[in-house]
Amino acid sequence: MATEAFADSKPNSGCVHDRPLSAEQISQLTKQGCSCADWSQVSIAAGFDATAVRATHLSGRVRLGAFNKRIAFLGGIEKPSGISYATIHNCTIGDNVYIDRIGNCIANYAIESDVIIENVDLLAVDGESSFGNGTEVAVVNEAGGREIPIYDRLSAHIAYILAFYRHRPQLIERLKAMIGEYTASVTSSTGRICAGSRLSNCRIIKNLRVGPATVIEGANKLENGSINSCPEDPVYIGPGVYGEDFIICSGSKITDGTIISECFVGQGVELARQYSAENSVFFANCGGFHGEACAIFAGPYTVTHHKSTLLIAGLFSFLNAGSGTNQSNHMYKLGPNHQGIVERGSKTASDSYMLWPAKVGPFTVVMGRHYKNSDTSDLPFSYLIEHEDESILIPGVNLRSVGTVRDARKWPKRDRRRDPNKLDYINFKLLSPYTIQKMLSGSCLLRNLRATSGENTEYFTYNNVKIPKSSLEGGIEFYAIGTDKYLGNCLIKRLEGRDLTSVDDLHSALAPQRSIGAGKWIDLAGLLAPQEAVEKLLGDIESGVVGTLGQIDEAFRVMHEDYAYYEWTWAAAVIQQRLGRTIDHIGPADVIEMVQTWKSAVVGLDRMLYADAKKEFAGPAQIGFGVDGDQASTKADFEQVRGTFDDNSFVREIEGHIARKTAIADELIARLEKIPPARQAVQA
Repeated sequence: MATEAFADSKPNSGCVHDRPLSAEQISQLTKQGCSCADWSQVSIAAGFDATAVRATHLSGRVRLGAFNKRIAFLGGIEKPSGISYATIHNCTIGDNVYIDRIGNCIANYAIESDVIIENVDLLAVDGESSFGNGTEVAVVNEAGGREIPIYDRLSAHIAYILAFYRHRPQLIERLKAMIGEYTASVTSSTGRICAGSRLSNCRIIKNLRVGPATVIEGANKLENGSINSCPEDPVYIGPGVYGEDFIICSGSKITDGTIISECFVGQGVELARQYSAENSVFFANCGGFHGEACAIFAGPYTVTHHKSTLLIAGLFSFLNAGSGTNQSNHMYKLGPNHQGIVERGSKTASDSYMLWPAKVGPFTVVMGRHYKNSDTSDLPFSYLIEHEDESILIPGVNLRSVGTVRDARKWPKRDRRRDPNKLDYINFKLLSPYTIQKMLSGSCLLRNLRATSGENTEYFTYNNVKIPKSSLEGGIEFYAIGTDKYLGNCLIKRLEGRDLTSVDDLHSALAPQRSIGAGKWIDLAGLLAPQEAVEKLLGDIESGVVGTLGQIDEAFRVMHEDYAYYEWTWAAAVIQQRLGRTIDHIGPADVIEMVQTWKSAVVGLDRMLYADAKKEFAGPAQIGFGVDGDQASTKADFEQVRGTFDDNSFVREIEGHIARKTAIADELIARLEKIPPARQAVQA
């Protein structure tokens, strides 16, 4: 664990082999420009060589390790370990440390072995510090009320509960008490620089705790924070960074003049190119470049690459924010208390704008400027576009986009976390009980709109968005295809490799192994789970059955690992509802019919994706190629840069997917057709 790196890395002070300086060693140090008001307060490790410490002033209690190793620097330069041109106060210094050119002092630190500290103005702990732990970060609502007290091992899921379950004050009180206990346990008047870390060319470093193998170079100011690096996944802090009241987790990279204040930076996060963030939390694999964040809850894979992009007062997850993306929480009279939610997998186009409060459904593409408060959370996979200052919704159309499928496939491949102890449990599923339940609700919603409006209605109004009649019909169709595909996927996966020689075998295979899962599902910032399972955990926290942060993390881990069991419970409930019969009355013919429906849905959706991919190679896509040539040159230049449609890896994957899924369906149908009919009970 990241915090265990600190707990397990004991300072070398108090070692039974430590000894006081000899008169000869004091004389040698003095000759080399060293000074100390009371040499009796200085202890040394066995093997200490006084010639390794020069031009250094020591004060308070100081322990010096053995310096007998040469240190490698950039460019192939090697220097002997030791201390020079420094003031050291109340410090424990491990073996083979290199300290040089300290402008002010190093005070109140335990510095472990193999650490390099050079050309640093100030490195000190001033009074007692919790090193960023317990800092309250005012996310989502700038006016307050959703503060998250951050700590070293904060997960996206605990943060989500802290921010969005304020309707359960006893729960929040219990969680804050646990975090308070942890904060008290790490509060100290001594900081630590863990083994193998490197701090160079920095200005002010105060009340900072540094994990193993951290690299900090050129930072301007780091104050009141923890850097939870680990050897498997080091943290890098680069030039020009300002940080106050923060926690940074393993594998993260913060550089290029980035400014963070009151922030939690999770594992594998990158903030660079003058990014600015305050009162925000960023979880696994987020990326912030050029733009600004204010009071945001950035769930896993929230990414913004462009200047003039502001994310403010909102919950985001798996978001790709286009250039100039902006939201407004300033249409207020009682303060900036408006907030927004953009559910997982959404994208914003260049110069998109949303007026908070608003809620955007999963995997929605937002284009244009939206001046009305809308809620499209039950209409996933949509396009939300602007037309003549009106918000127009095209439901379900994003299901056929190659970009949506590409995103779902790229996220697992772009997991930068190398720490063996992951903080966030992430479910990458595109189709899941969470999204399919929304499709089912969306389909019902669209049908009701159609039924309650006149036949000549051109636009249907819902929650301040307008839905064109043709788009409403298309949405119903898209949601039906998506649902058929998902249920078929679950069914086929459930029966894969099963020995189906009788109807009893079929019933046994289809029977759920968990009672929980059939109801509503929620997205806990990356973790998909049945609401019933989450509610049980929260109740256990309130009652005291679950009493530690570690137990909560373990509960989330089990919840994540049991996803497949919960998922089948949900899918089985929907299948039974659709067929109008229970599992023990479902026959081979029912399953065959569903598999054939699935096969049609998969092939139909793949063909839509195929057609969408083909647009990327059509004539308009070739504009700007072959700049000085004729049409043949344009085509040749395009193919050299982009390749051909037939050779594109994604296109070939679609073609292969159709063939594979067709074969799977045919194989299962063949097995089901061999099952003998169930024997009928003899009537008396």
